[in-house]
Amino acid sequence: MTKLLRHLLFWIALACVAGAQQASAQTLEAVRSRGFLICGSSNPLAGFSQQDVDGRWSGFDVDLCRALAAAVLGNPDLIEFRSYRGEARFAPLETNAVDVLMRNGAWTLGRDTRYGARYVTPTFFDGQAFLVPQAMGVVSAYELDDVSVCVIDGAGDLEALEEFFFSNQTDYREVPYEDVADLATAYRAGLCQAISASGRQLQAIRRELPDPNLHRILPERISKEVLAPVVRDGDEQWFKIVRWTMFALINAEEVGVTSLNIDSLVAARTPAVRRILGVEGDFGTALGLRETFLADAIRAVGNYSELYDRHFGPQTGAAMLRGQNALWSNGGLLYAPPVR
Repeated sequence: MTKLLRHLLFWIALACVAGAQQASAQTLEAVRSRGFLICGSSNPLAGFSQQDVDGRWSGFDVDLCRALAAAVLGNPDLIEFRSYRGEARFAPLETNAVDVLMRNGAWTLGRDTRYGARYVTPTFFDGQAFLVPQAMGVVSAYELDDVSVCVIDGAGDLEALEEFFFSNQTDYREVPYEDVADLATAYRAGLCQAISASGRQLQAIRRELPDPNLHRILPERISKEVLAPVVRDGDEQWFKIVRWTMFALINAEEVGVTSLNIDSLVAARTPAVRRILGVEGDFGTALGLRETFLADAIRAVGNYSELYDRHFGPQTGAAMLRGQNALWSNGGLLYAPPVR
């Protein structure tokens, strides 16, 4: 009787696992049945995801969502965008409230293994940096000495700050706060000479200052943070769809395909361009998509350079150097496998 019970429990468990795997492999089908993509990010942040007075969302995260919607549904406007308060939000993904998180907490081993989620591929490289007034005359973090620095008391920021100044053998005074908003308030009030936080947070702070051009983000990063889309674990098809949509934007920049010239390149003879446009080879069928899914994504939002310039370029009033987010061929870290 005991042996029979063990066998029964074994087959029940096996059936549950199989059912869970089958359910988790239906994201593409669910999106198509619904007729639109539900896309999220964590912590609304200027440049990445912000909402206007009419409730419309815009930003780097939103355009990545639009690219995915174009690749999957052929229409970049078929999205519902949700931005969740908090640094890392996995529950909306686990409960099927969203199909993908375009920005969540920075990629770490723990976040990639504990929550039934899977990071796809880097779309933004970041790290802890420094914001200083131009009047200080400093162009490198290594010039900082005898300076007061506003910093978050947590998430390792204090430790990174201490390690940097110790290794540089220079003096500083930390001015700790619990909330990022307090950093900006204290800096404007002159309670510290510099702010140390992630580059994306510093950029958002800088954009809110009366004259952003009177302040600069120093180029060095004293920690490493990788931002990437996050999907539910177990759905390999959806993982590859999101990954290759992101790769398409990077590859398009590398070969010179833009949202403005894409239609004029259909007759191009360059194999790399023809494969991206879907006129040579069929790379969509294996993913359950159209042959032109890569081109559809690029046509909708542009290549990576167009996205970056749109949301972090000079027209924003607070241009942010690409730095690590430049292409690998231009001294950055941005890289995508070829379409072939």
